[in-house]
Amino acid sequence: MAKGIEIRDAHFPGRAPIDAYGNGGFRFADMSHRGSLLCLPSGIHGWELQEGEPLTVASLMKVLAESAEIEVLLVGMGANLKPIPPDVKAALKARGIASDPMSTGAAVRTFNIMLAESRAVAAALVAV
Repeated sequence: MAKGIEIRDAHFPGRAPIDAYGNGGFRFADMSHRGSLLCLPSGIHGWELQEGEPLTVASLMKVLAESAEIEVLLVGMGANLKPIPPDVKAALKARGIASDPMSTGAAVRTFNIMLAESRAVAAALVAV
């Protein structure tokens, strides 16, 4: 018997470069996703943060949970560079994660390069 539509969290269970961004979303691994992304060692996850919303420790809990496998977190803050709030930066540093804020476009390009180099990189990408 059919159960109907099942809505699941957006998750791609692997690491993949970001092929394109803009228009409110991203393309990767022959798929597209509307909205923001967390690119982590466990895969690519949909992320609820939208441009203009504040970055918080709570919004990065998935990143903190995988901190043992992450050395650098690239934070794509949207169309423009904004600083990472001090409490967020401190929480990441306490887990051994260096963080680097930049525009989403710059974060995508840097993530792809570091991923190709097999570096322990993650990215939090706000959709533009």
